[in-house]
Amino acid sequence: MVLLAFVLAALAAPTADELLSAMDKEMQFDTRSSTTTMVVADGRTTRTYEMRSFGRGVDDAAVEYLAPERDKGTRMLKKGDELWLYIPRAERVQKISGHMLRQGMMGSDVSYEDMMNAAQFREQYAAVVEGEGETDGRKTWKLVATAKDSSVTYPKRVIWIDQETHLPLRQELYALSGMLLKTWTMADVKQIEGRWVASKMVIADQLRQGSSTTLTISEVHFGIPLEDEVFTTRWLERK
Repeated sequence: MVLLAFVLAALAAPTADELLSAMDKEMQFDTRSSTTTMVVADGRTTRTYEMRSFGRGVDDAAVEYLAPERDKGTRMLKKGDELWLYIPRAERVQKISGHMLRQGMMGSDVSYEDMMNAAQFREQYAAVVEGEGETDGRKTWKLVATAKDSSVTYPKRVIWIDQETHLPLRQELYALSGMLLKTWTMADVKQIEGRWVASKMVIADQLRQGSSTTLTISEVHFGIPLEDEVFTTRWLERK
């Protein structure tokens, strides 16, 4: 009976490749728009931002800051592997590249590089399943994922994937040296328009003591028509 239970459990457990594919599928979309509040805490001060974002597939993304007033109108555009930033006070478009990609957006724990990383984990990583567990009371599969090549931002990720929703409820992001760089958690998971959505995410840069960034989604829509111009550099300076 013990052997039979072991065999049945093994048959029921998905492979790492299947889990990465399911996670990618759950986090990808044709089009999406959302309104998000971002709270950045560094242990001394707290700053709050409101932003509206648009996405189309895995290649196109645009973000516009709505508040506070001093940052209102700041926009970012991602097209494939390229990223641009527009700051109204400077009245110019700047391409973000090289070491600048590692900087945090608005001083947050979310880097421009993080924004560039679309949900394509199966393409970027090879993984193994290291068992089951619980994250915030939800059953999860634990994966250890290793980057397939050196172009991937984080050479190693440890991921706890929700067994029901296939969302990555917790991630630990590591450098090639094995140093823990960031933790990334998802919470307040709910179904919106037939999709599972984590309406709260907390990112903590482990190299900045006391630093954390909390993203809370207040509104999100999927499969909606979006203007083509939103995903062009012309949109960045549009009044």
